[in-house]
Amino acid sequence: MTGSNAGRVAWITGGATGIGFATARALGDAGWTVVLSGRRAKALEDAVAALPGGRASIEPLDVADAEAAGQAAAAIVARHGRIDALIASAGTNVPDRAWKKLRPEGFAKVAAINLGGVANCVIAALPTMREAGAGTIVVVSSWAGWRYLPFAGAAYGATKMGLGPLVESLNYEEGQNGIRATLLCPGEVATPILRSRPVPVPEPDLARMLQPEDVAEAIAYAVTAPARVCINELVISPSWNRIYLGAEDLEIRR
Repeated sequence: MTGSNAGRVAWITGGATGIGFATARALGDAGWTVVLSGRRAKALEDAVAALPGGRASIEPLDVADAEAAGQAAAAIVARHGRIDALIASAGTNVPDRAWKKLRPEGFAKVAAINLGGVANCVIAALPTMREAGAGTIVVVSSWAGWRYLPFAGAAYGATKMGLGPLVESLNYEEGQNGIRATLLCPGEVATPILRSRPVPVPEPDLARMLQPEDVAEAIAYAVTAPARVCINELVISPSWNRIYLGAEDLEIRR
């Protein structure tokens, strides 16, 4: 597997932690060259230092900045000559997410990263993929992008729901150019974004959630599947699914 992936390049946003970092490790172990993007350069450097093989580098980036996204993609192509896969895993939420607490600036921040940030990076990566006649884009959405989740809040739910048409439009318009896109909707994953929840998640529950490496395996499958295969949408969840079980910390006060 390593040999067949040698020379392939994956650009991973949100690459310093959580799903992004786990994906960098999974693809790096499979022989890919990985480029990690995120806002915190030091966190990215620490992530690269923790990855074996010497095939990882960083491209610091605020995905909400369209011009910076274009510059990052250009820098990756200048350095490596290609972008075979874009893994858009950068995402955020705000603690004050119920309507009675949600502020316009909070909604705007979530929208700029969760929806605008994905679009910025897709637009930046598409030209080199079109030129190559191939490419895979994996957009990390959420269970909240597949089903309404009250505790996720309006901003998070609306922006994650918006990723579905974004991905479908990519497959509709760009499939003829050899480009495929996957909408990945994981249930609860034990990642740092959980710290933004209004009610802390009980520690015993964290171990029963999906782990970042579980989601990374799904992403690796989507980007390494034969070119004839497009995983349009993939929903995964913990077997012990707190969303179904009605955990108390998943409530949102109205």
